[in-house]
Order: sequence, then C-alpha cells, then structure tokens
Amino acid sequence: MPGDGNGFRLEGTQKTPTVHLDPTQGLLTISGSSIPENADRFYTPVFDAVERYCAQPASRTTVVISLNYFNTSSAKYLLDLLKRLEDMHAAGTSKLLLEWHHSPRDLDMAEAGRDYRALLEFPVKLVEKGL
Repeated sequence: MPGDGNGFRLEGTQKTPTVHLDPTQGLLTISGSSIPENADRFYTPVFDAVERYCAQPASRTTVVISLNYFNTSSAKYLLDLLKRLEDMHAAGTSKLLLEWHHSPRDLDMAEAGRDYRALLEFPVKLVEKGL
C-alpha cells in the first residue's frame, strides 16, 4: 500500500523510481530511474501525497532527487511536483531545499539539476554522489 499513515512510499522498479515521503522529517526522496510507460498514472499518487503534505508541512522540507535517468515526460512531472512545493515555500509554510544528487561522471544529470535550479525560486543544491 502506498501510504503509511501520513507518509507515502512507492517501491521502485527498473522503470519507476522509489518515492518516499516522510512528513515527520519533512523529507521527500525520489531515486532510481524514471521512465514509466504511463507517467500520469505513476505520478498521480505522488502528487496526491504531496498535496496532503503541503496542507500541513514540516517547518523545513528537503527534497532529495537521486535519479540515474529520467525521460522527458518524467521531467515535466518532476517540474510540476517541484512547482507545487515551491508554492508552499513561497507561502512561507515550509522552508524548502532541493538536493539534486548526480554522479560526478554524469554531466547530463548535473546539467538537469542546473536547469531545475534556474526554473525554481527556492534553493537547489547540486550534490555529487560517490561512484
């Protein structure tokens, strides 16, 4: 079951990322690969969980995205998800930080993190993860 109390968890597959939302810690993690056959069907429950979280967020929220690959449709859904969190940040209900993790050798993922940083109005920290 995706929800666990007020939290939310989806186990990843080869094509979908692991998503974990821990509202008590103010932590949302998305990791793995995001190339779902139907991005809308995959991301809708994630959006629903984030909407519930945004209604009563922790004072600080950290989003950790550590993807090794994502497709174009996932990029749109990730941006939409981050924009929703940005609204919460702008309203002053929770201080928001995005940590964009990438391999030092993965220049495309580093560039994607920089692209998101340019599109968002809250802090985005690029983090090189170990090999």
